[in-house]
Amino acid sequence: MNPAETPLALYVHWPFCVSKCPYCDFNSHVRDGVDQQAWRAALLTDLAHEAAALPGRTLGSIFFGGGTPSLMPPATTAAIIDAAAKAWTFADDIEITLEANPSSVEAARFADIAAAGVNRVSLGLQALDNTALKFLGRAHDVAEGLAALDTAQAAFERVSFDLIYARPDQTLLDWEAELSRALSFGTEHLSLYQLTIEPGTRFATEAAAGRIVIPDGDRGADLFEATRAITAAAGLPAYEISNHARLGSESRHNLVYWRYQDYAGIGPGAHGRRGGLATARRKKPENFLAAVARNQHGMELEEPLTPAARATEALLMGLRLREGVDLARIARLGETTIPELIDLPALEKLAAQGLARRAGDRLIVTEAGMLLLDAILPIVVKINEVAKAS
Repeated sequence: MNPAETPLALYVHWPFCVSKCPYCDFNSHVRDGVDQQAWRAALLTDLAHEAAALPGRTLGSIFFGGGTPSLMPPATTAAIIDAAAKAWTFADDIEITLEANPSSVEAARFADIAAAGVNRVSLGLQALDNTALKFLGRAHDVAEGLAALDTAQAAFERVSFDLIYARPDQTLLDWEAELSRALSFGTEHLSLYQLTIEPGTRFATEAAAGRIVIPDGDRGADLFEATRAITAAAGLPAYEISNHARLGSESRHNLVYWRYQDYAGIGPGAHGRRGGLATARRKKPENFLAAVARNQHGMELEEPLTPAARATEALLMGLRLREGVDLARIARLGETTIPELIDLPALEKLAAQGLARRAGDRLIVTEAGMLLLDAILPIVVKINEVAKAS
């Protein structure tokens, strides 16, 4: 399929947070003050650059991520949506998502954010336990978070929220009870992430000093398997390794990434993939603003991807999905053949173990295999061979 025939996605990065969470390695920054007019103008200028590079496309989704985009003035959100509508044709069912913190201050903005055109919110609850929230460095407590969830469900057509599990000392029974409570709130989508220690974070420092110990592999596996079983029984099966939704309520924006379709990224540190090009914006907010003023865009990188790199990215992203990948399409991306992409004898062995299967040109990692995805990928995907072929 011609990439121009698939809906385009737009990612907008708002880099500012009130405080930095100890587990977070995202491009987020704490600043005493933010010049809101300057930031609105810069983001609109950056958007115009991407629009000029991608003319005539239909936009299927917009995602405001961060940072904490619920701190962005609703007028800025509205201006970006309006500019996107002028630059591209909106799909009839366009999905416009904004990530939000569940504080009472930000929840008070939800009606204005919805009026700006946002129709889906992703709420960072992160835990339904006050001790865990304090450990995770969150500013809200459970009561405030659930009040924000109520407000979100009243304001937006679609609501998702995040939880972090596999926390230190969290038992399987604890997590089963917390997840069951989360499912009782009736949202259409949940993002459920195992706590990982990312380099450069405060938790990495704490872990190196032995002050934080996360569950070992066996306990993490038990928690992962319980998560998949409980959500599936509740009608929100996993459609991606960490994301669960009712049928038809999957994040259409994130599916663009995982299906390796075109997306534009604007704002500090935002990445994009368009027409075989990789794009990346400058990460530091001040450097981004200076680049926009100088060049009329915040670009730090814009370079063509080799066919091998495109095929590799498409495989690594797509195998996270329950639906798997179309090997014929990926072979075309890589200008190669399926046997050169995939180690077929290794795949047969994995299939015999119930970890993966091939149905025609579609390769799927099974439910059992998802637990071992990081180990399966280097076995079945001929990454090194594909890279050499380019």
